[in-house]
Amino acid sequence: MPPPPFQSADLNDAAADLLRKTAERSLIVGVIGLGYVGLPVVVAFGSRRVRVIGFDVDAEKIRQLNEGRSYIRQIASAVIAAQTTDGRFHATDDFARLTECDAIIICVPTPLTRHREPDLQYIEGTGRTLSRHLRRGQLVVLESTTYPGTTQDVLIPILGESGLRCGTDFWVGFSPEREDPGNQQYSLGTMPKVIGADDPIALEAMAQLYGLIVPRVVPLSSSRTAEAVKLTENIFRSVNIALVNELKLVYTAMNIDVWEVIDAAATKPFGYMPFYPGPGLGGHCIPIDPFYLTWKAREYEITPKFIELAGEINTAMPDHVVDVTVKSLSLRRRKGVTGANILVVGVAYKKNVEDVRESPALKIMTRLVALGAHIAYIDPFVPYLPRTRSFPTLSGLASIANDADFSIYDTAIICTDHDAFDYNLLVQTCPLVIDTRNAIARAGVQGENVVKA
Repeated sequence: MPPPPFQSADLNDAAADLLRKTAERSLIVGVIGLGYVGLPVVVAFGSRRVRVIGFDVDAEKIRQLNEGRSYIRQIASAVIAAQTTDGRFHATDDFARLTECDAIIICVPTPLTRHREPDLQYIEGTGRTLSRHLRRGQLVVLESTTYPGTTQDVLIPILGESGLRCGTDFWVGFSPEREDPGNQQYSLGTMPKVIGADDPIALEAMAQLYGLIVPRVVPLSSSRTAEAVKLTENIFRSVNIALVNELKLVYTAMNIDVWEVIDAAATKPFGYMPFYPGPGLGGHCIPIDPFYLTWKAREYEITPKFIELAGEINTAMPDHVVDVTVKSLSLRRRKGVTGANILVVGVAYKKNVEDVRESPALKIMTRLVALGAHIAYIDPFVPYLPRTRSFPTLSGLASIANDADFSIYDTAIICTDHDAFDYNLLVQTCPLVIDTRNAIARAGVQGENVVKA
């Protein structure tokens, strides 16, 4: 249950002023981190005529946004231009302007270290920057996915270095982001928003804040509970994807099409939810978030074997795709992988988006290069590969043209099933196609040269 409702007698002047500004929509919202999570937050508040200041350390992002240009495909430049033109939104790298904001929403990355442990450097760095500019009457909300206890045990003590007191001078809570890039059905403004805080005034301020942009606010008893909600949502997906990935291996050995099985099982109107196998997990959430909980669980001398096993299965899928490719080249093309020309079709982590974070395609490409293959890729959403921490050798590699000749490749591996691809042309012209997404069958295309992986 949420904390008991606050009493009017509990309000000091700073709290009363914060709640008044939120109720009147006269507040200024600051958003730290203008990526796939932060920019939709900016747009949501701007669309409700709330003034927003966006903060980022990337000067190029700031320049583009202030020129009215969006770098995220799902957000139209016209929307950004409208909000910058009338003064509703301005982007800056001047963090001293945080003092102008009444509510500050933190949307920074929470990656893993090389040892698969939580890397909170961005939360901690943001907290220290914010502590230098914190003032009375501000609400701070963390949206970055993290382990239970981060808000209370990490962020609040750092903000306390300002000399101000949490719960008296400023208020802090957690609200997990639920962004799903490329999802045309659900967006920030159409979904319920979970909020959690450890005192009633913070929870009320958050409820009023997010009530401006979402259809329903779901208040929880604590920030720790809200942090656990996001992990639970993504662990649910991770475990179920691992299950169907394992079923794929079993059914393939039995000469059974796992996609046909899943589609048939999905006709049951209760007790079943379809998940689909693939070449591995990608994106900023599902490959990472389960490890935040397994790491924290060790503090309580608990080993969540089920979650860790799912992570192992999903992490192994790129190697499975490489194995299928090597075997198929040998059996179908009488060719070894060394010196083979291989085309990777789609490098984004999911269809119809431009995001390559944690994409299994990058892992597959790196492994094939290590085996001596010559690698190229095609992706209309990713004209060239950005520099990544895990795959620096792929940085700068450019996509081949959409009208390129597929026949020059020994095999093509479909890693991302973008709708824009001409799968019929691919099957007709490329001698061997490895399909990790069942894209060929779903496109209604048939070919003896198609191998499902």
